[in-house]
Amino acid sequence: MMAEHNAFYQKVNYYDIVFDRDVRKEVDFLLGVYRKYAGRAAQSTLDVACGPAYHAREVARRGLRSVGIDLRPEMVEYARQRADADGLQLELRSADMRRFRLKLPVDLSFIVFDGIDALVENRDLVSHFQAMAANLTSRGVYIIDVSHPRHTSLTHYGKFHYHGQRGGTSVDIRWATNKPHVDLLTGIADTEIEIRVKEKGKQPAVIKDRARERILSAQEITLLAQLSKRLSVVGWYGDYNLKQPLDDTDASQRMIAVLQRND
Repeated sequence: MMAEHNAFYQKVNYYDIVFDRDVRKEVDFLLGVYRKYAGRAAQSTLDVACGPAYHAREVARRGLRSVGIDLRPEMVEYARQRADADGLQLELRSADMRRFRLKLPVDLSFIVFDGIDALVENRDLVSHFQAMAANLTSRGVYIIDVSHPRHTSLTHYGKFHYHGQRGGTSVDIRWATNKPHVDLLTGIADTEIEIRVKEKGKQPAVIKDRARERILSAQEITLLAQLSKRLSVVGWYGDYNLKQPLDDTDASQRMIAVLQRND
């Protein structure tokens, strides 16, 4: 079983209050990366561990075939409701990202906001890379977005605070409340989070959750992709900006790997 913060991810409305945002520039970047490495415009995309499908919905708004998968059926249903409300054509399904098969392959796939950290074993990551390659078109591109090592690495796990408010509901999320230690042999951190919810007319609620997370280095991503025999790392970026390489400057806020199918 994948390591997930299940108590939190089942509270889809609270998740959406905090993380709903304008992702147009992020999608511009994702599509721009594909054009750069494939030499043509993407016609179809897959949003992996999509949650409420922010990116998949934006892709659909642009008239491209858009697919989203997530392990949590609650997330998939919520994403479907949001897509239907906006009149968007979106393919959504609950699936395990280590093993799944789409009806038709896609040109571009991506996993954002550290979604890949739920795969804690090397064999899970290799299986995931093989599944991704199997669902990509020839020379298809897969983009992985994780926290910059400055913020989270084998020797340091930073504290993160997220806040959102909608209507009469306020949600605060504090990540890594237990000051997690990353195991130097496995790269796994046992991470606690705390969600504080204030709803109008109700007593404030506190939800606590815990999960194991895999902290991946750039070289681990490169080597595990090689072990899959289906994907290779072809580029690195430090943010959702084609002009920003991965480096240790303040301009690099993320670690974004670009993988391409070997064919």
